[in-house]
Amino acid sequence: MIETPRLILRNWRPSDLEPWVAMNADPDVMRFFPAVQTREESGSMMARNQDHIDREGFGLWAVERRDDGAFLGFTGLMTLKAPNPLHPGVEAGWRLARHAWGHGYASEAAAAALKDGFERLGLASIVAFTATANLPSQAVMSRIGMSRRQDLDFDHPALPKGHALERHVVWEARA
Repeated sequence: MIETPRLILRNWRPSDLEPWVAMNADPDVMRFFPAVQTREESGSMMARNQDHIDREGFGLWAVERRDDGAFLGFTGLMTLKAPNPLHPGVEAGWRLARHAWGHGYASEAAAAALKDGFERLGLASIVAFTATANLPSQAVMSRIGMSRRQDLDFDHPALPKGHALERHVVWEARA
């Protein structure tokens, strides 16, 4: 668990499922992903996120607002796997429900995840990547002190050639 002044990054709970499913079905939240997620896809991702935390001691944590316990989404670190061209490595990631946008929660949580990665886990480098058009996430990357790495940009291997979201930009933070 990681705590910030306004947030708690924690293990996933069964009570997170409904707001998680709703968040991943929201076309605005998923506009920089190939599609919204079904209930089954969201449930599977939630289980994978918790499995990674259990196995590695870090992962994509559920984000809760401290003052009222509201589920906001996820933020954390994830081990990259092939065929991702940045493998081996660790990625910082976040996804928040629409009601949580515009409050600085993504930057606050992502900065805390980076700090944990460098201080507790001893990582030398953490990357973040997103579709070229995802300017809101790139703004978070900039706000948390990551540097743009054009030399690492790539076409996402899970997307077909020519897909509007195929090209991804990479940012990096170093210890």
